[in-house]
Amino acid sequence: MFKRIHWVLVLLCVTGTAVAQNCRDDILAGVVPPHFQDNGDGTITDLATGLIWKQCTEGSNGSDCGEGHPALFTYPVALRIAADAEFAGSDHWRLPTKEELDTLADRNCQDPVIDIRYFPNTPADWFWSASTGGGATYYAWGVNFADGKVGGDAKSGIGYVRLVRYGP
Repeated sequence: MFKRIHWVLVLLCVTGTAVAQNCRDDILAGVVPPHFQDNGDGTITDLATGLIWKQCTEGSNGSDCGEGHPALFTYPVALRIAADAEFAGSDHWRLPTKEELDTLADRNCQDPVIDIRYFPNTPADWFWSASTGGGATYYAWGVNFADGKVGGDAKSGIGYVRLVRYGP
């Protein structure tokens, strides 16, 4: 019986570390305080920019964003979702600019490159921004939260959506 429990505990530990976010907290440990505030209503305020973010990726919800599933959208659908969004007493939600979205990237972390204390269950993948162009009208900018790189993708491609609005 003891051996069985021992192996279950070992498997749980190994499984937990295999999916855990990896952050280098030795770089600025204790030097830079978090610049986010959890508003307790599914939104997060960026104290540096004043922007208010939806805590969960579109498609997921709940206090830990563990309900539902983050959904992938083409760029036109992402724009429509933003235009139709009503959440936490506001209907002023929108896609962030590439610069705004990039402020969420915590490049001291991997898988995903974001502070999961404030943005839990964020996919380590491509997120759309409202910024378009990049030399072609059929491209839109975004941030890949697997590696923190800003880049462009065809609007017919798919990506995740995190909505933002201006403060109060």
